[in-house]
Amino acid sequence: MDRPGVDTSRQEVLKLYGNRLRLRVCGLYREDDRLLMVRHRGIGPTDTFWCPPGGGAQFGETAPDALTREFIEETGLSISVGELLFVNEFMLPPLHAMELFFDVRATGGSIRQGIDPEMGLDEQIISDVRMMSFDEIKRYPPEEVHDLFRYCQSMDDVFHLRGYLPNRDRMVGSGR
Repeated sequence: MDRPGVDTSRQEVLKLYGNRLRLRVCGLYREDDRLLMVRHRGIGPTDTFWCPPGGGAQFGETAPDALTREFIEETGLSISVGELLFVNEFMLPPLHAMELFFDVRATGGSIRQGIDPEMGLDEQIISDVRMMSFDEIKRYPPEEVHDLFRYCQSMDDVFHLRGYLPNRDRMVGSGR
């Protein structure tokens, strides 16, 4: 099936992020037992991939500064960065990233669908930004949401994750 918008987004994602290890910072923003989530195109086997806001840290940029920048770009929220909760290894070849997940608090702004400045206006991969309950997140097929949710049975579990989370189901050479 030919999907021009999806295929263009996928090509742009692979060009910018494929075949190299990236350091990503991600923020868990919770309000009224709902989590802020961003929908991306061009990642994974379908046109839908939901994950918490975040993105790549740039050389010379601290993790909290990178996360603050990413939140403003993607969601319109200004944040304060709290505790480092866990590290997730994201492997979906040819994509590979080490992701630092932080607890964050909103300090200003309002939630809106932002942009990814690394992408051209015609190749934007952010297609939605919204608060979601744990049940809403779990209703999506596993390949359409971030792997961190496979470790959790509730929203509270998300904020109790600690340490290193391997991405065993998608690792190169895992035999799966």
